[in-house]
Parts: sequence; structure tokens; C-alpha cells
Amino acid sequence: MSDFTIPSLFNVKGKIAVVTGGGSAFVQNGAKVYIASRKEKQLKEVSEQLNKIRLGSCEYITTDLSSKAGCDKLVENIKAKESKVHILVNNSGMSWGAPFDNFPEREGWDRLLSLNVKSIFYVTAGLTPLLAKDSTNHDPARVINISSIAGFSANASGSRLAGGDNGLWSYNTSKAAVNHLTSQLAVTLGPQFITVNAICPG
Repeated sequence: MSDFTIPSLFNVKGKIAVVTGGGSAFVQNGAKVYIASRKEKQLKEVSEQLNKIRLGSCEYITTDLSSKAGCDKLVENIKAKESKVHILVNNSGMSWGAPFDNFPEREGWDRLLSLNVKSIFYVTAGLTPLLAKDSTNHDPARVINISSIAGFSANASGSRLAGGDNGLWSYNTSKAAVNHLTSQLAVTLGPQFITVNAICPG
């Protein structure tokens, strides 16, 4: 008879997880987690706190995921340390609120879309060989993209996140792109026993 207990269904003990931006829940449940972002001080503090739990473990990799070179650096670091990745959580992201008639190009559009969308593609593509290795239909690898309900909203202005009369023109657009990219990745990677889903907090 199949075991449908919660620890059996959702057990991550002994799994290898890569989380851009955090990973406390996985460590608390026994996984070995790699966290990554460009802020080493914060990464070090989080890693030290998580390693005190001693159920799983946490290592950090400092890199700027808003560039392909930064994504490649993360992938190469993981490949140098691990031969298998069970879980990838694409959690890194940023928002930018500014007036409709004065929205900055470099930070407001270029960097935001690179971090929120492009990094998901390059990190997932780079880690696909490790995700696919030994994955089966009974124990697939998992890719989880952190999106937002903003990806479904046509209202860019007036939210607390934007501030005042500012609009989240690029943020909302980026999350819509994440949702569609998630669908494309799911179709592409499904035959390799890798599931791809998005979580859309609201």
C-alpha cells in the first residue's frame, strides 16, 4: 500500500536544493541548500542562522543573477559541488515603482527584467542536466518559480508596492512573463521528469 503520510509525500531530507534568494524551510526539513544573491553580508548571516538548525545545511554563492554571466557563475559553482539537484527555487527578484511619464530605462526595465525573468531561464537551463539526472515519474525534480498575482493584473498604479502615484509597469510585466516562461519550461522539461510550477502570492 502506498504511503500517503505528510513526511512521505513532502519529505526533502537528503535532497539538494538551489534557492535564489533564501531557503529556510528546506534546511529545517533536512535538505542541503545553496542560496545565491549578490549581497554577501546578507547571505552569510542567513547561512550562519540556518546552519544552527543542524537538520539540513546551507551554503551560499555570491553572484549577480541579473546577468547571464552571473547565472553561469551560479551554475558552474553548483556543478563543481554536486552531481544532482532535486529542487530549484527561482526566488530572486525586484520591483520598481515610478511615474508613467518618467519611468527609468536601465533600472526600471533592463535590470528588473533581467533579474525577474532572464535569470529564471538561464539558471534553469544551466541546471537542467543535474535536475534531470536520476529523476523519474515517481520522484521528479522540481523547479518552482516565485511569481506574483501582479502578473495577471492590468492595473499598474495605486498599489502599496509602487508607492503614491507610481506604477509597477515593468514589475507586473515581468511577472506575466514569468508565468508564461513557467508554462514553456514545464512543457519542455516534463519529458525529462522535471516539473515546473509558479507560485503567485497576492
